[in-house]
Amino acid sequence: MKCRLSVLLLFICCRSFSQTQACPVNIDFASGDLTHWYAYTGNNGAGNGPTAIIQKYDSNNSAPSGTRGAKTLPEFNLGSVPGIQVITTRSNDPFGGFPTIPTINGYSYNYSILLGSTSITRGNGMNGTGGGGYVRGVSYSISVPPGPATEPYTMTYAYAMVLENGTHISSQQPVISATLKTPDSVINCASPSYLLPTFNNVTEGGRGATLDSAAAKRNGFSVSNQPTPNASFDPNGGTGGNLRDVWTKGWTEVTFDLSAYRGRKVSLTIEADNCVPGGHFAYAYIAIRNSCAGLMISGDSLVCYNTAVTYSVPALAGATYNWIVPGTWTLLSADTSNIIQVKSTATGGAVSVREQNSCANLTDTIQVKTLPSPVAGNLEGSTAVCAGENSSTLNLFNYSGVIGNWLSSTDSIDWSPIPDITSVYIAENLNTTTLYKVVVGKGTVCPPDTSIAAKIAVDQKTVGGQIDPPEATLCSGQTAGEILNLTGNTGSVQNWQYSADGITWLDLNPVNASLTNTVKGITESTQYRTIDKNGVCPPDTSAPASIAFNPVAFPQASTTPADTTICFGTPASLEASIDIGTSYTWIPAITASGNISSTPFRFVNQVTPAATSEYVLRVLNNGCPNPLLDTFDVEVLAKVVVDAGRDTSVVVGEPLQLQAYSSDAGPDLFSWLPATELSDPSIANPVAIYSFGDNLIKYTVKATNAAGCSGQGSITVKIFKTKPDIFVPNAFTPGLAVNAVFRPIPVGISSLQYFRVYNRLGQLVYNTTAIGNGWDGSLNGVPQASGGYVWMVKGTDYTGSPVIKNGTMVLIR
Repeated sequence: MKCRLSVLLLFICCRSFSQTQACPVNIDFASGDLTHWYAYTGNNGAGNGPTAIIQKYDSNNSAPSGTRGAKTLPEFNLGSVPGIQVITTRSNDPFGGFPTIPTINGYSYNYSILLGSTSITRGNGMNGTGGGGYVRGVSYSISVPPGPATEPYTMTYAYAMVLENGTHISSQQPVISATLKTPDSVINCASPSYLLPTFNNVTEGGRGATLDSAAAKRNGFSVSNQPTPNASFDPNGGTGGNLRDVWTKGWTEVTFDLSAYRGRKVSLTIEADNCVPGGHFAYAYIAIRNSCAGLMISGDSLVCYNTAVTYSVPALAGATYNWIVPGTWTLLSADTSNIIQVKSTATGGAVSVREQNSCANLTDTIQVKTLPSPVAGNLEGSTAVCAGENSSTLNLFNYSGVIGNWLSSTDSIDWSPIPDITSVYIAENLNTTTLYKVVVGKGTVCPPDTSIAAKIAVDQKTVGGQIDPPEATLCSGQTAGEILNLTGNTGSVQNWQYSADGITWLDLNPVNASLTNTVKGITESTQYRTIDKNGVCPPDTSAPASIAFNPVAFPQASTTPADTTICFGTPASLEASIDIGTSYTWIPAITASGNISSTPFRFVNQVTPAATSEYVLRVLNNGCPNPLLDTFDVEVLAKVVVDAGRDTSVVVGEPLQLQAYSSDAGPDLFSWLPATELSDPSIANPVAIYSFGDNLIKYTVKATNAAGCSGQGSITVKIFKTKPDIFVPNAFTPGLAVNAVFRPIPVGISSLQYFRVYNRLGQLVYNTTAIGNGWDGSLNGVPQASGGYVWMVKGTDYTGSPVIKNGTMVLIR
């Protein structure tokens, strides 16, 4: 099965305007219809070929049975869907984005035709095949004018196509073909076909063949970003998703020479076929030049100095190309294809090309003249101004050409034209920083040149701002000072000023250019302000702040310590001596507020915070509104938590390894009390071995860190006067406060291999290997019934000998 792709054809005729070189009538669809063209539509269910042609449109008849005057012909059996249509209005293809009527390297086509659509059919076979795809074709019978075979008679077509990948074998993919025939044979070198090749890794009629995407891309195809409008085939009877399997190829020109067939008839047929199964579409645009007088180079014949220029000729299938350009020019691309890019110089000359294959040997030459490019020159006058009333002059020097206009921008991205063609521009009353450029041209051939931008920076007007607080009071001898903060200003602080009367202002010395100023030590009421300046704008002063002088003495006190560190749970002593003041308070409250009857007044307060805290002593002196605030920082070190381990039992002679742990990162000092039977009471992990005289010992272990902070933990050891053994109770009462867990009590046992409990049916209800664990009387969360249960236990004593026991117990509820 084979799906065909639509192709756009473009014919070039030789440059001679003689009758013998004239192109066939309406070969370029200039009449806006299909007159003089033969057309057909059909279905390729039985394969591509003559049998696929079903509906014929003769070139001698008018529509609807012929092509005379016909602008549109429908798809086979789809009367409302155009299958062949003449395009006279420019737009863009929805899948490829290329124009429906092309302009190729300066040559603009006025018309094209569209062969095909996105319509598909689906069959009823097991694989969704058998319906056959749509077939559309147009054909022109060309009477080649008589004349010498050495005089070219060329035709050039341009094609652009859109193909849906059917994932069939290559011969069954959608296809576009152009066929040039004499009455007895096909002219192969002028009869290409275009399709999406696959690796043919499925059987004929099957789907899922892998696309040879590398070959497709080499042939100029690319994947569209638009999904197919047709849902993919679902063998289960539903519909699949809309895949992104549409490939497109933009406009490409192809030429061929018919001079070898002078005085004879040849036919040109262009066909677009969907895949043979029918489920994937193909369509193509074709445009034809109405010039048949030989090869014609496309490109500018008048170029500017030192400009990159592209020249091209329509491609010839399997051809070789030989380009010749002026000797001083530089090739920017390879010169072995139908398109070259060169860089011009001040010297013009001839650009010529020869393209040759088994069907044609064509040449053409174009004479190129060069022009000097415009030079934008230098734009001077960058400056800075203050917003509002301002004026700046910009001058363009050393330019070559004609000034077209000026440009302005406030963001260097969007530029607005200024209709001024002089070399001097005056920018006035700007409120925003603005960039300016000048566009200089020289005729319509060379692209204009644009100057480097000049910048007029606009500084906003200076705003002095306000000072916070606007009013304050300082008492005699006040050393803490009042901090003044400048807010709401525009610009930068040049200096702070002060005045005793608000008339005569003096600068601070040394200069203070910050936003804050600390006032202290004044002996009279004083006002303060700032001098601000923004860029080139005039300076401005802030609103003044008034500091009133109060002759009453400011409170005085000394405190110790300024900062202190304590262990968790221990007190810190805060000492103070008040020399000037009449009352004090603590924040947060430590003691009740106190009045001071005489000075100096000394006191000590103790605090025991649970975490690092601040304590502020606030002292007032009657007549002065400002308090003295002194802060004590008390850092509380983390609590030292000591774990001495779980209470345990041993037998006489069994070594017991004790191990204490501290929450402190250490290193810590450890001490154990009492030291009875311990190998070393001053380490974290002493070993104890007990005699028959020992019964029950409770140890307390203390850990002390480097800061002197300590914590304690304890462990109780019970000493049995027996051999190593495992004791198991004979009953337990789950759910009660005591005796709620059934567990073995190992004595002198170093490890437990198993402890198992079975019900009367022999079902295992509990199992553990961990010493200390036990059964809570449930199975999988379900409480078990009262009654008798069997247990088994095995352990290894501290000498390595096994201890195995079993028995019964009673669960009581």
